[in-house]
Amino acid sequence: MDRYLIKGGKRLYGTVEAGGNKNSALPCIAASMLTDEPVVLHRVPEIEDVSVMFQLVRCLGSAVERIGPGSWRICRSTVGTYIEKHLADAIRASILLAAPVLALEKYVELPPPGGDVIGHRRLDTHFLVFEAFGGNAQILDSGNIAVEMKNHLPSDVFLDEASVTATENALMLAASAEGRSVIRNAAAEPHVQDLCMMLTEMGADISGIGSNLLIVDGCKKLRGCEFTLGADYMEVGSFIGLTASTGGTVTVSGTDRTHLRILRQGFRKLEIDWTESESSITVTCENPRSTVPGIGGHIPKIDDAPWPGFPSDLLSIAAVAATQTEGTVLIHEKMFESRLFFMDTLIRMGARIILCDPHRAVVSGPCRLHGQVMTSPDVRAGMALVIAALAAEGESEIQNIYQIERGYESLCEKLRQLEADIERI
Repeated sequence: MDRYLIKGGKRLYGTVEAGGNKNSALPCIAASMLTDEPVVLHRVPEIEDVSVMFQLVRCLGSAVERIGPGSWRICRSTVGTYIEKHLADAIRASILLAAPVLALEKYVELPPPGGDVIGHRRLDTHFLVFEAFGGNAQILDSGNIAVEMKNHLPSDVFLDEASVTATENALMLAASAEGRSVIRNAAAEPHVQDLCMMLTEMGADISGIGSNLLIVDGCKKLRGCEFTLGADYMEVGSFIGLTASTGGTVTVSGTDRTHLRILRQGFRKLEIDWTESESSITVTCENPRSTVPGIGGHIPKIDDAPWPGFPSDLLSIAAVAATQTEGTVLIHEKMFESRLFFMDTLIRMGARIILCDPHRAVVSGPCRLHGQVMTSPDVRAGMALVIAALAAEGESEIQNIYQIERGYESLCEKLRQLEADIERI
């Protein structure tokens, strides 16, 4: 089994480039199926999740060709209606293929989507979307999801939660339905915005991008396009947390500062900040840091929420940074009930953490972490363990790194650029 060997305790210095947003790449690859004309995507991260998504669209009838570093041409010729279980099990984003297949063939069957095990991830909102646009969705005896589209018509739909993938499915169904659709209580994350902008390039007219109210004027035949994905703000946030945890000075290039404002508000509670230029940030953490009390001297809290709230994916990174910060902070995970369980590993490394319940942890720092043998449970917790290992004294071994490399492109190479002592075995 592939693993990382890490010698920690070093301050990190240097420059690293942020990759394209993985969570943008997956819905944009799915949306490429909505047209029979070529779609060219740039700044696509070369990671496992993207590779699986390419396999899925190939199985459904698209030709996929790499035309340069991070650049891919996708062209659909036929449309399958069944999604293979072993591929659907690998990524949560397999559910995104339901919309384009339904728009073209009026029927799709797919296994329940896989991905990170971070708690119960309901499909109710997807069923609501399918039915709003004229579909009939059901769970078969096999456990597969089957959806039949009776009449693919525009819709005015109110989502029962601001689900990212359900919003993306709704956007694809709306863009391919002739007429006006309204999506209320929509997710507004940067990757949803990227999909909106790509669908606009394909011929849809979408207003309200970046808000919770999307108005989509769709068209029966969408065209091909060329589109460049935005920066992966999760990767940027990970390098911010890495710099704070290990000390030193790191510049992250290729960033989009418009998506970093809520990250700044969260990290400032740990006295972490950065300077910005047009397309890069520089994080300097040479001196000791302290938590910043709330109004009235209360213990600060870092909690997650749908965009534009602090991202759930970065709570684990913030928790590691908190172990190296003077003071106490409450980490409150509101969205997933299993995301904080990796903190048991941080406790074994020497972190002073009280895991109050599946949603809340109290972290007191600073504390000396010690190298351990660890297993990555999911993408973001895995990256948090990498950061903890780089901050720790001694040597650590991280197993199951497949989970980490699903979401981070060329991670070892980028960390070595920052003078980290890491080896992939």
